[in-house]
Amino acid sequence: MDQDKSSSNSSFEDLTSTAAELEKLPEKPEEKVQEDVMDILGNGQLTKKVIIKGKEEQKPLTGDVCKITFEGKLEDGTVVEKEENFLINVGEHEVCQGLDMTLALMYPGEKAEVVVSPRFAYGSLGLKNDRDTTRNIPPDSTISYTVQLISCEPEDESQTKTFENRKIIGNRKRERGNFWYNRSEYNLAIQLYRRALEYLDDSEGSPETSLESFTTSQLQELLELRIFVYNNLAAAQTKIQAYDTALKSIENVLRVQPENVKALYRKGKILEAQGDTNSAIAIFQRAATLDPTNKSFQTELAKLILKRSREMRNEKDLYQKMLGHAQKLEQKDKRKVDTCTVVNWRPWGLLLGTVLVGVAGVAMYRYKYF
Repeated sequence: MDQDKSSSNSSFEDLTSTAAELEKLPEKPEEKVQEDVMDILGNGQLTKKVIIKGKEEQKPLTGDVCKITFEGKLEDGTVVEKEENFLINVGEHEVCQGLDMTLALMYPGEKAEVVVSPRFAYGSLGLKNDRDTTRNIPPDSTISYTVQLISCEPEDESQTKTFENRKIIGNRKRERGNFWYNRSEYNLAIQLYRRALEYLDDSEGSPETSLESFTTSQLQELLELRIFVYNNLAAAQTKIQAYDTALKSIENVLRVQPENVKALYRKGKILEAQGDTNSAIAIFQRAATLDPTNKSFQTELAKLILKRSREMRNEKDLYQKMLGHAQKLEQKDKRKVDTCTVVNWRPWGLLLGTVLVGVAGVAMYRYKYF
């Protein structure tokens, strides 16, 4: 009996010990953490883990205005990005791609940890911070963001198209376009420049948001920003060889500022790319006259004049070759005609000789027998 009791106690103690050990094992907590992590792309390159749940309301849609606070760190803990109450339009490339994609999956009020691989962060170029070099992002860096979606709502045109908001949002998108342009992401730059123009150009919305309600000084301020955008837009369009649309963008500048030397320079480069050397020379001559100290105009002008001289020489050589070839063909055709004439007379000569011999034979016969 004592042995049974002892055995029973021993068995109970073993179970208790096993349960305690199981509770200490890390497998279950690790499985729970894995369940909380969303692998957005299914390849581990973009993940989201909820820290604070948000309100289960409408998630952001493309173009919605979102207010976010975020902080980005490298793997060694160095803070490289930090913004508070930052306003963006979701899906318009105003933050790194991975963070932009994740915002569309968050609820208002939600706070999350987002890990972005280099491919969806700043890639092999990294990111240089001109204001604070300690925040430079090295090439091929994985960034961990702590981001909170404070609010999200559709864009209200009556609010966003006031003068101040037009200027702020349009300028913000222009600067973001410049960011993508400097990274050679020209298609993204073009998207941002076009969005900037929607705020800086004439409104197609309600009369309350029309540019007609602004003062002369306000219109002038928006016009100057719009000229910057069109100039940059033309540069990006030229990079992707969309020369016709780039030329239209430049004309929007020159229509307002015919002596804008930057626009003239870009127009000259576009015309050169289209092969219109003479028109390009005329544009660069005009630009050089307006800004005689600008060496780049002189350089482009000299290069184009040399190019035109070479083209004219090549054209002359081509004409001479064509003329020489034509003369050879003419001589060849003439020899052929002469040969054909001689050849064509031979049968007639033989025929005539035969006839004469026949006539002579008949004459002799008749003379002999008659």
